Amino acid sequence: MQIDIIETTGLGDRSYLISDGGIGVVIDPQRDIDRVLALAEKRAVRIALVLETHLHNDYLTGGLELSGRVGADYVVPAGDTVAYDRVPAADGDDLEAGPMRLRVLHTPGHTHHHVSYVVADADGQVQAVFTGGSMLYGATGRTDLVGPEHTDELTHAQYHSVRRLVDELPAGTPVFPSHGFGSFCAATPTSGDSSTVGEQAKVNPALTRDEQTFVDELIAGLTAIPAWYSHMGPGNAAGPAPVDLSAPRHVDPAELAGRLAAGEWVIDLRTRTAFAAGHLPGALNFELAIANFVTYVGWLIPWGGPITLIGETEQQVAEARRELVRIGIDRLAGAAIGSPEALSAGRELASYPVSDFSGLAAALGSDPDLVVLDARRDDERAGGGVRGSRHIPIHDLPGRLDEVPDGDVWVYCGSGYRASIAASMLARAGRRPVLVNGGYGDPDAGAAAVGLHDDSAAR
Repeated sequence: MQIDIIETTGLGDRSYLISDGGIGVVIDPQRDIDRVLALAEKRAVRIALVLETHLHNDYLTGGLELSGRVGADYVVPAGDTVAYDRVPAADGDDLEAGPMRLRVLHTPGHTHHHVSYVVADADGQVQAVFTGGSMLYGATGRTDLVGPEHTDELTHAQYHSVRRLVDELPAGTPVFPSHGFGSFCAATPTSGDSSTVGEQAKVNPALTRDEQTFVDELIAGLTAIPAWYSHMGPGNAAGPAPVDLSAPRHVDPAELAGRLAAGEWVIDLRTRTAFAAGHLPGALNFELAIANFVTYVGWLIPWGGPITLIGETEQQVAEARRELVRIGIDRLAGAAIGSPEALSAGRELASYPVSDFSGLAAALGSDPDLVVLDARRDDERAGGGVRGSRHIPIHDLPGRLDEVPDGDVWVYCGSGYRASIAASMLARAGRRPVLVNGGYGDPDAGAAAVGLHDDSAAR
């Protein structure tokens, strides 16, 4: 039995292809199913089953299209109401695919109807368990995505679901979750890249805490929910349209200038330092090379509004398009290819300075009233911040720009990525940003290293 992992690092998720005897089973596929089809061809397997552990909240599934393309049964938890034909998966059901046997376990918590799949070989020997958003590596899936009125109930259910997996499976069973590699679907940060049921019994909070302590700690640790999540569950229940990875329409410099003047979202995909050095006025910087690209585009855009991409190459735009269709951003207004100089239509480029925490410390030494903006989340800010800084999480900034004073604004975050987005937003709004390019907690170059960490900043 071969288990292949299909990584989607931009969302912190994994999909899986299990192969045995020329037959394949796919679990929790992303929407860009060409990756799955290519892998199945490489393994020379026919996909017989496409399985969902739950209706996903962080991406649109490719399962419906994939099952139709290859003629496979599409298996979705029985309790979920969907607008398409599927094979309902209920607790205790047994599924077959060639020599493989798959047992369905109802493991509620991440959602009410979440299931896990226990895979055994033809001899009945358990080979793996696919846990979706239930048991993760050193954590569990978050329990607040269905609605706040269900969070307490689902957190208790998550505790018992993870314990059920340990009680019913051999300790050596490899665990394959779909979330937890940077995904906001994880309730708390995960650890490690592989694990077994027995290893999780020693480290997973659901297995090392009493029930109420686990519930209290998980709920207390829940962070902000990305805005696009609200669109994914309904989209997956309705059935996503077939994926379209075709190139966006080409936009020339004159049209690009019109879109910028109209205040539309024009996203420059270059690195944060290249953008700061020179960019089209009004453009926003979401650096494609960083795994968080789709997270923050999806979190911040006015949903359904026109988006134009600016890329240095056709390949860069194609990669961005692939990332965006995974969360249902399908209809791009277009794309412009080339350098900002070539796309400027004769207009002067904009720019802003880039510094680091040492530079910020020096600037604060000269001007204690300097405006400093912290773009991190609330949970990060709870550990302290730069003294005197104003805290506006990046996902709140579009609606709170009027809270940022006019003039110079130094902006930082946990790595520099969100700060670069914030700086471009500030520049578009007429402020004069200075990008602090570095991580607040970096041991050698962060805020503490230059004496800027202040615990009281969180209060």
